[in-house]
Amino acid sequence: MLRKILVSGLLFTSCVVVALAADNAAAPAKLTAAQIVDRNVAARGGLKGWRAVLSLQETGTLGAGGNERTTQPVEIPGAKRPGKSLPLPSNPRLKEEAQLPFVMELERPRKLRFEIQFKGQTAVQVYDGANGWKLRPYLNRLEVEPYTDDELRLAAMQSELDGPLMDYAAKGTTVELQGTEKVENRDAYNLKLTLKDGRTMHVWVDAQTFLEAKVEGQPRRLDGKIHPVEVYYRDYRAVNGLQMPFVLETHVVPLATTGAAAAREPRYPAEKIAIDKIVVNPKLDASHFTKPQVQVAANHP
Repeated sequence: MLRKILVSGLLFTSCVVVALAADNAAAPAKLTAAQIVDRNVAARGGLKGWRAVLSLQETGTLGAGGNERTTQPVEIPGAKRPGKSLPLPSNPRLKEEAQLPFVMELERPRKLRFEIQFKGQTAVQVYDGANGWKLRPYLNRLEVEPYTDDELRLAAMQSELDGPLMDYAAKGTTVELQGTEKVENRDAYNLKLTLKDGRTMHVWVDAQTFLEAKVEGQPRRLDGKIHPVEVYYRDYRAVNGLQMPFVLETHVVPLATTGAAAAREPRYPAEKIAIDKIVVNPKLDASHFTKPQVQVAANHP
């Protein structure tokens, strides 16, 4: 931020020099991509600390519904830490926005169980690292269904629970600095990641805290068009010495931002996940990552 320095008797030219010097001092440091990642890893609690995380359990609420919402997949960013998301098939359609309780369990390398409470019933989504299942009683689908081919493909693309920047070289990822941008009025480094399989993604790292401010999510097909997706990370807190975001907000990016096309384009409200509690290395039952049982998953009032 440019500091205003008032000194009586200084010439106008001197004030300009001082102002420019102050602006340069506030500019993001000129760092390489590797240096930015190193500072990110340190800010998040260190590589050693994250390597010791074998599982996570998160509880909180997920915003769903709203008069302007259309039925669409919901990004589940809990496994990102940060940088990962999975689609929850068929978000419940609600006229008014509701906060739905959820429990998410994650286990290395890519196991996930996600439960969400809706109208006295429990919807379940499970991925064991190779296979996936879903149970959606709110759609009157009372049988466990396998993931579709697209859902399996997306699940297999996800990074481990520590995110794509942590230990990136060992994962076969390369990182390039694309410059700096504003993310919610703060300077952030735009990093382009090229993953081992050739896919690319972007991560924006805050230039002051060196924590992730925003990541590129999985694109969505809405109204017959592919839309970019951005996930914002906020409210970082320390959990067992590791920094984790407790608020994650997913935005569908409009394809047109100016002119008549922008006025005609639908607006998709942000989807917010508020995490109440994160437990590091909980003892998770192995059965939680197997095909769900209907009598266990459906809670009837």
